[in-house]
Amino acid sequence: MADKIATREAYGNALAEFGDKYDFVVLDADLAAATKTGIFKKKFPERFFDCGIAEGNMMTVAAGIATTGKVVFASTFAMFAAGRAFEQIRNSIGYPHLNVKIGATHAGITVGEDGATHQCLEDLALMRTIPGMTVVNPADATEARAAVEWAINYKGPVYFRFGRYAVPVLFDKESYKFEPGKAVTLAEGKDVSIFATGIMVDMALKARELLSAEGISAAVVNVHTIKPIDREAVVKAAEETGAIVTAEEHNVLGGLGAAVAEVVCETKPVPVLRVGVEDSFGRSGTVPALLELYGLTPENIAAKAKVAVAMKK
Repeated sequence: MADKIATREAYGNALAEFGDKYDFVVLDADLAAATKTGIFKKKFPERFFDCGIAEGNMMTVAAGIATTGKVVFASTFAMFAAGRAFEQIRNSIGYPHLNVKIGATHAGITVGEDGATHQCLEDLALMRTIPGMTVVNPADATEARAAVEWAINYKGPVYFRFGRYAVPVLFDKESYKFEPGKAVTLAEGKDVSIFATGIMVDMALKARELLSAEGISAAVVNVHTIKPIDREAVVKAAEETGAIVTAEEHNVLGGLGAAVAEVVCETKPVPVLRVGVEDSFGRSGTVPALLELYGLTPENIAAKAKVAVAMKK
């Protein structure tokens, strides 16, 4: 069985690792232990700043530091980053296109027992609407690490979506290369294409096995960059399989499913079915129970894929 590690853990480790190689500072909003930026703080205390429980202020501080030429990482929970600090991110970071990287952790339903108020299911939709914002949702620890190093060297704002829940390591650390805006095809198929992001990538691979047992050939595509979406990969899937299913730990409105559907509608209309939270708030519970309750499972992905294939006929 593959090792499991939460992408928030990989984020904290990456900041500490690359702190030796690159010159950047890290800000947090009194959540360093949870966001794992505390790993960086312990190693580089003079380059770490705790802004307290004042997320909007933290984003404006990050913007101010970025104007001096520094690369800045600003971290808190996704609900507080994308939600509470949206206006500051839009006006103080996005509008002037500043070099701030937002490390948003504890995203999605897998925050578990913390419940609806902390289960951010809208952040991809919100961040996609900010012009010039790159939105990244890594599938595993390897991808998270590589994306952080890429962001350090990229000029412009980046929103990272990291999870609390430990997920399997899918990629080899030595050979994996992160390319923003370039989706990664993990498996070829001819009947249906499954576009997945974050924790749903591993589930999409498991769904492919279920479909294969029923004689359905499914391609699986890892979409680590929600914006810019890989339009070429979407069009290719539409042309080659004629049916698409998207899978995300997010509201079905405004996230990966919306991004894929927009490209399909503009280029080559084919059936697109979405797996995600069906426009509702989360609730408190264990992670396995919540994933089952909201249909974020390999079985539901496979079921949607069969419907999409049937729609072609």
